[in-house]
Amino acid sequence: MKAVEIKPDIYWVGAIDWAVRDFHGYITPNGTTYNNYLIVDKQVTLLDAVKHDFAEVTIGNIKGIIEPSRIENLVINHIEPDHASSIDKIMKLIPDATIYITEKGRKGLERYFDTSGWKFKIVKTGDILNIGKRNLLFIETPMIHWPDSMMTYIKEDKLLISQDAFGQHYASASRFDDEFIKCFSVSELEDAVRDYYANILMPFGALIKKKVEEIQKMGLEIDMIAPDHGIIWRDDPSKVIKAYLDMADGKADLVVVIIYDTMWHSTEQMIPPILQGIKDEGVEVKVIKLRSTPMSGAIKEFWKSRGCLVGTPTLNNIMFPSVAEFLSHLRGLRPKKRIVGAFGSYGWGGGAVKEAYEEFKKMGLEVVEPGVQVVYRASSEDEKRCYEFGREFAKRMKEYHGKFL
Repeated sequence: MKAVEIKPDIYWVGAIDWAVRDFHGYITPNGTTYNNYLIVDKQVTLLDAVKHDFAEVTIGNIKGIIEPSRIENLVINHIEPDHASSIDKIMKLIPDATIYITEKGRKGLERYFDTSGWKFKIVKTGDILNIGKRNLLFIETPMIHWPDSMMTYIKEDKLLISQDAFGQHYASASRFDDEFIKCFSVSELEDAVRDYYANILMPFGALIKKKVEEIQKMGLEIDMIAPDHGIIWRDDPSKVIKAYLDMADGKADLVVVIIYDTMWHSTEQMIPPILQGIKDEGVEVKVIKLRSTPMSGAIKEFWKSRGCLVGTPTLNNIMFPSVAEFLSHLRGLRPKKRIVGAFGSYGWGGGAVKEAYEEFKKMGLEVVEPGVQVVYRASSEDEKRCYEFGREFAKRMKEYHGKFL
């Protein structure tokens, strides 16, 4: 797509990646975008770059507006390769430009590129760059989600360039939220936001809440948020800010998600009575089989739900590999305010359910124990135990959920 004017003399000059399906292990069934922005002012300024595969796309978009040699400033909000790996190609066109970046960002770039000859200006929160009619305010956001991260606020346009915050992995011909909703739906956009948050930003909830509150205290008027992935928020940016505060607080639906895997269906056959017990307590249930679901999809459903039951057969006295992978991935995301339990089958020596509970406790999650285990295959008596376990878990989850209302 060609450049799109998002504010007077401010342009989206990014690229749409319709084909990407694996984003460093995060499955992106809808592709993604690499957004960057060009401001045409007395000092022409480019904010961020794109993934190296799309360098010629962004350069072509810039050429559709101005000669790249006119760019005097390059602001790098984040050095992750999906945003910064084309910088060397851009710098060949603008060798005299000044790069505005955090100190940690500059040190990071030196690990990727030969930066000798590049001119850097190190910035921190509160620093302002005047480019003519506009003033660019820099706001450091370390660990949201890399140490170098920052945002750029353009006061005169009430525009926040938010780098990875408030983004989504979604390739769309729509550049703005109101356009997207006309083609798709509000719920699809909300789901994309939650998916992105769950898989990328979940560990940083406390930092996100603190930074949003800090920005609010600064009194910044924001009528548009332009992230580095996905659509641009212009209809009502306060909605996505509120969504982030809710997610940072650990908001969840009153739903149990059963996430499991199975060898010879014995663990799988425990699910119907467990599910019925949950339903009989008036609680909704989702079921996710790990080997049939991308990891990022399972993570998203875990994050959306207040409660999770993990089903795992025992293999070699420990958890089934796909379940162990899921819990290892989840532990790195440091979830909060969730209640969990486990169930599973075994043959001659158990161990998987016990190990699952050990993982839950390492994460500091609320647990309902003991779980339920069956030998080989559930008998009618085992099915009754499964039903009662599901019912008890749902009761406990409703009580736990009430603490956050």
